[in-house]
Amino acid sequence: MTKIVVLSTALGAALVVTACGSSPTLATAGGAGGVRVQTWVTTADHAKTLSHEPDVQLATTGQASVPEIDVDADTTYQHMIGFGAAMTDASAYLIERSMSPSQRDALLQDLFGRNPGIGLSFLRVPFGASDFSLSDYSYDDTPPITNFSIAADSANKLPALREALAINPQLFIMANPWSPPGWMKTSGSLIGGTLQPSAYSAFADYLGRAVEAYDSAGVHIGAISVQNEPHYEPKDYPGMLLEAPARAVVIGQYVGPRLKNEAQIWDWDHNWDLPASPLGVLGDATANGYVQGVAWHCYAGDVSAQTQVHSAYPGKDVYFTECSGGTWTGDYAANLRWFVGTMIIGTTRNWARTVALWNLALDPHNGPHTGGCTDCRGVVTIDSTGAVTRNVEYVALAHASMFVRPGAVRIASTSGVDSLASVAFRNADDHSTVVIVFNGAHTTQTFAVRSKTQGFQYTLPAASVATFIWQ
Repeated sequence: MTKIVVLSTALGAALVVTACGSSPTLATAGGAGGVRVQTWVTTADHAKTLSHEPDVQLATTGQASVPEIDVDADTTYQHMIGFGAAMTDASAYLIERSMSPSQRDALLQDLFGRNPGIGLSFLRVPFGASDFSLSDYSYDDTPPITNFSIAADSANKLPALREALAINPQLFIMANPWSPPGWMKTSGSLIGGTLQPSAYSAFADYLGRAVEAYDSAGVHIGAISVQNEPHYEPKDYPGMLLEAPARAVVIGQYVGPRLKNEAQIWDWDHNWDLPASPLGVLGDATANGYVQGVAWHCYAGDVSAQTQVHSAYPGKDVYFTECSGGTWTGDYAANLRWFVGTMIIGTTRNWARTVALWNLALDPHNGPHTGGCTDCRGVVTIDSTGAVTRNVEYVALAHASMFVRPGAVRIASTSGVDSLASVAFRNADDHSTVVIVFNGAHTTQTFAVRSKTQGFQYTLPAASVATFIWQ
């Protein structure tokens, strides 16, 4: 990863809680005033965090005299897979080795469960080592592929994934390598270089074997990308360059045919600033036939790049797969603004079917890691006693994942009115409507939410977020 550049002041305070709130149980009886709207609020001053506030009433109303967010459930966009983070080696090690069984069970239930739990339903998994591993490794360090093994993942990563799946069988898992084995690369090492053309076939077989081995171990991989951040060549952790022309050949002639019946292929898995790269791959007719969607990271460029590529290829889905918090990302209010306003609202308004942050868990020293980012922050922090700190990233994810379930469809809603950012969804199972609103102003805002002829008014403090849900 490369660092986010949007927020640049000191680290915001972390949220420390002993347990999160339960997922909502909807009441549809509206009494004399109309349908009851459940309301959950987090304020920038820490006074409220995922606070279940008194219900408001959705009732027949005339034109509002305050800024209005109009929700139109008849206009639909993408169907959601869900929200989550990455199960890196570091995260899995901390979950499996730094926690007692009861602590681990409580955390995983909180992260992946519902009633109680925040219902995360998407995980990204590195195939082999990343910068957040305890050592550099691949699944077969000697040519040709005769000693392939995912045994390195058996101690921590696979058990943690199986435990998460047992809690949430709807969990969607995608995977990708930070580097293929060094013998496949021009550098001869996991670090640096690019993929040798002579190794394209072996690389495709390597990825295929990894998907099959994970499946045999009880962890189904729903999608892969062929390379993490292919326009960045790390100097101190596994990675490589893989430009668009090479990715098109690798996908179109090798990986696509090898994996066509086993996992979706997502291209790019890198920043918003270079949409020409995934457009180049999609412009190749052969590769296009195997690419199901395009994955994005947050560290450079603007979120609107997702819509730019989607508009050019509307048949290809959009996924957001990485953004890290850290000591560079500002105070609590700035973090809330970024992770809710851009990660939750901005990415989904620009077609993302997933919203994934970076490490699911790190320790208080922002590790363990072998290189790369030294000041990244996990969704949660786990200390040496197994105690858990739930950070602002957890809060941002929860404002969506507790309420927007897999299969939900994004529906139309007005946004950007008087600094109010919003996004709306309709759940498939109970047809409940979810509206997430962030007040980006420096003052308290009163606004209205309207759905056809019914609506309600709400007053939200500056730099704060509310999630509303009703049937």
